[in-house]
Amino acid sequence: MNGYLNESNFLMVEEGFTTRDLLENLLGELCQESEQQAFFVADLGDIVKKHLRFLKALPRVKPYFPVKCNGSEGVIRLLAELGAGFACANKAEITRVQGIGVPGDKIFYSSPCKQVAHIRYAANHGVRLMAFDNEVELSKVARSHPRARMLLGITAESIPSAHPGMAFGTTLKSCRHLLEAAKERAVEVVGISFHLGSRGLEPQAFAQAVAAAQLVFDMGAELGFRMHLLDIGGGFPGTEDTRASLEEIAAVINSALDLYFPEGCGVDIAARPGRYYVTSAFTLAVSITALEEVPVEQPGSDGRWDSGMDPPVCPSPPEPSPCSPPEEEPCPEDPWHSSSLRGPPGRAEDRIADGLELPQLHVGDWLVFGNMGAYTITTPSLLEGCPQTRVTYAMSRMAWKAVQLFLGKPPQTEDDRESLCTPLSCGWEMAETLCVTPVFAPAGII
Repeated sequence: MNGYLNESNFLMVEEGFTTRDLLENLLGELCQESEQQAFFVADLGDIVKKHLRFLKALPRVKPYFPVKCNGSEGVIRLLAELGAGFACANKAEITRVQGIGVPGDKIFYSSPCKQVAHIRYAANHGVRLMAFDNEVELSKVARSHPRARMLLGITAESIPSAHPGMAFGTTLKSCRHLLEAAKERAVEVVGISFHLGSRGLEPQAFAQAVAAAQLVFDMGAELGFRMHLLDIGGGFPGTEDTRASLEEIAAVINSALDLYFPEGCGVDIAARPGRYYVTSAFTLAVSITALEEVPVEQPGSDGRWDSGMDPPVCPSPPEPSPCSPPEEEPCPEDPWHSSSLRGPPGRAEDRIADGLELPQLHVGDWLVFGNMGAYTITTPSLLEGCPQTRVTYAMSRMAWKAVQLFLGKPPQTEDDRESLCTPLSCGWEMAETLCVTPVFAPAGII
């Protein structure tokens, strides 16, 4: 065991203990309190299954988890225990990851636009792997971190199936100029990085981007760089209701890697799966603090209810908080209404959702949202005045045993041996513990 995670960091639950059970217990406690604050329930076992599934689908790829996606301590501790690296966007995220003992050589300073003070901080704390896509960044790094190992970020603007909102990366036409500039400044460039985005991504975009990266590797070799690392970014689905599954995307990536960077060529492969790891692992519960009914008779009214919620949740713009519709059908005697949900007044994320069909709610009722693990939890020091939402971490005993087996700790009893299978073949098929599903439920109904 690596020592980042132990049983004191989460609630151990037995098989068959579900999210509903845990939420019912927590809501029972909160109903006794005067202030009913929002909270998350996180199934760490779900992340374990995702990790093993990722390694099976992409055996050559080392995952670096982007901390900006979910900076909660339980997630960082678990992924560090499983041996993942971390992609950090700033000093605060580096500090958070190193605060639990992660060494600098497992951190990728992935932002292509960095403050000089943050570059110096990284240099002083052993973080060498960084990204750049312009000459200004090269100059800052050359002055402040001469031992940095840089990845040149390329954009996939020529790839029609890539996400059109990609903000960073240089064009293929500019790559040679930037590599020459790095050579002049004695900056070590060790590889190429790209990130295609995660919405509506076509798997073939990965193959096209890997092919483009191979061209830049050739440019680097001509200039004398010893490039040995390819970062294929993120874009892996966090839920199953997507256009392409992880396995379908992985099949395209593996084929492209075999063609352009075959095993044994001396190039290591990294990726930055974020939503993939955490989206389905987190469930959010929020309470209703105010209600406003718009009468049907009022001119222009559509009979909407405005439900005010006061969850101390700070999504990172521009990522919207997902809002899933209820699964249950309304009872005839309890009709549902077209409703709007609002957060705290005066906040950027005040407008949460419109046009939801909900039962008649009351102050103190609770709404429960599934698939809330991505971009809903921020690093504490990033947003001053933004209270941190309570997270209850849970993991099944079988999932914890799978972690131990994965890390080389042999089963302690015969029952352990019989209950576990080989992690890289079927470890993620362990029994479900916290089945995270989108549910709307007033207090006392869960």
